[in-house]
Amino acid sequence: MTTPDASPQPPVPPGGWVPPAAPPFGVPQAPPAATPGVPVPAPGAYAPPAGYAPPQGFGMPQPAAAPARRGRGLGLIALVLALVAVVGAGIGGAIASFRIGLGAGKGLASLPLDGSWDWSILTPVRDWVLLGEVSFWFGTAIGVWALVQGIVATVTGRGRALGITAIVVAALGPIVFGGLVQGFLTAGLAAGTGIGG
Repeated sequence: MTTPDASPQPPVPPGGWVPPAAPPFGVPQAPPAATPGVPVPAPGAYAPPAGYAPPQGFGMPQPAAAPARRGRGLGLIALVLALVAVVGAGIGGAIASFRIGLGAGKGLASLPLDGSWDWSILTPVRDWVLLGEVSFWFGTAIGVWALVQGIVATVTGRGRALGITAIVVAALGPIVFGGLVQGFLTAGLAAGTGIGG
């Protein structure tokens, strides 16, 4: 009769195979000590092999920090510059072109129709021509500055709405300037030649 405490032993297979006395990859080791600044994984979570650093952001995801609110000063300055460029250059160009048309109108009316041009017609109004050129270049320089600063303000979020408005105003500046110069030059020529009455 057999005793109930004895468990049956499996028969030894032929060839002398014996089960290993230790796990197949060596004796389990204790986890490495926590390094300051490196998060420790939760039990059962993925851990990199021994000797490798854990990947950045290892562990639970952290909530994204709210972006710092930036001022709208950059967009405001861009809008002011765009308005100064359009209004300043427009007024200077309009005054200069009217005075040029008024002063050179009689000389332009007396030119022959063969297409020749005599620059001496502008001699009496050279100061106004200079004002027109200065207005043009002033508006161009300040307008480009306003356009670039408006783009920067829009992209970086420092006065986005004001930056977009500055971009639109600066982009429309050459059209406004050209329209004002053409209109006032025509009015000045009409008044200077006596064609208008």
